[in-house]
Amino acid sequence: MSKAANEPPDDDPKAGQKAPDFTLLDDAGQKVKLSDLKGKKVVLYFYPKDDTPGCTEEACAFRDGIDEIRDRGALVLGVSVDSVESHKKFKNKHELNFPLLADTDKRVVEAYGVWKEKSMYGKTYMGIERTTFIIDKQGKISHIFPKVKVEEHYDEVLDALED
Repeated sequence: MSKAANEPPDDDPKAGQKAPDFTLLDDAGQKVKLSDLKGKKVVLYFYPKDDTPGCTEEACAFRDGIDEIRDRGALVLGVSVDSVESHKKFKNKHELNFPLLADTDKRVVEAYGVWKEKSMYGKTYMGIERTTFIIDKQGKISHIFPKVKVEEHYDEVLDALED
């Protein structure tokens, strides 16, 4: 299927490719660099906004299942364009037990191809399309879950970590 001439090339990361590296501040203001996590599996999930219903449900599912995720040799990182301060409040309010990373300049969401045009109530706007990447111990993307449905997502991630 060919793309129209006016469409940008599809250079979003694909399974099997090296995950785009980044350094972001976490909810405690500490730098987290993806390449420093080589040797561990990473569940890198992008979500639209702190403390909204779907994002809270997704974060709490990861929180509640963190032991199973760790048992599979993985760690969880949540990313949104919210500020460090917003992440800190969200994490404390819901007792989240994994880092939330602040991509306030949108470089990482753009590098991962999750900053997309969305629409609600007939209005279009740019925002994060809920997407999860599983990155293997070598720093390559092993699985991509686009347009995540929150209800079944935790189980999909656990299954993928079995590989």
